[in-house]
Amino acid sequence: MENGAMQDIDVTVTFLEMHAAPAVSPPIPYNRPIALLKTKDIPLHFYRYLMDRVGRKWHWVNVLRLSDEELAAGLHREDRDIRVLYLDGAPAGFFDLKPHLPDEVELAYFGMMEHAHGQGIGRWFLGAAISAAWAHGPRRVTVQTCTLDHPAALPLYQKLGFTPVAQKKEVVHPLTFAERSASVMRA
Repeated sequence: MENGAMQDIDVTVTFLEMHAAPAVSPPIPYNRPIALLKTKDIPLHFYRYLMDRVGRKWHWVNVLRLSDEELAAGLHREDRDIRVLYLDGAPAGFFDLKPHLPDEVELAYFGMMEHAHGQGIGRWFLGAAISAAWAHGPRRVTVQTCTLDHPAALPLYQKLGFTPVAQKKEVVHPLTFAERSASVMRA
């Protein structure tokens, strides 16, 4: 089945909002070699790599299906805010903020690679994403998660101040191995 058609997956998407910046952010983990760098004109291949490595297990497929032109049009906007997490000098996650809606910043993507899980940095990393979102001056920050995401995602969003506002059912069409390879291996 890996090279052929993949089974569609029914999911429940939860939409969350935050209407005020948190009073405090989680502290940076002590004695961890981490860095968080803001990108400028991120290369498409690197963004696809991040999307694949962070989102493969959770079926983050929509971006991987975009053409180079479609992806570049969204990523290379002046107001796009993408930051890459490094752990021990290697990429370990990223977040992607879309501040181009009136009065709203969407935390479009947030996640860490497998080797970063369980390292005690997730809460701080989400706090950094929330702080970056509020730095754009919105009236609200939004995020969505679904039943395919990490089981800790929804509780962590809520612990750091997001409130669920709606849910809907969707269907995810997983990538075949050939589709994933064609997307990630683009120049």
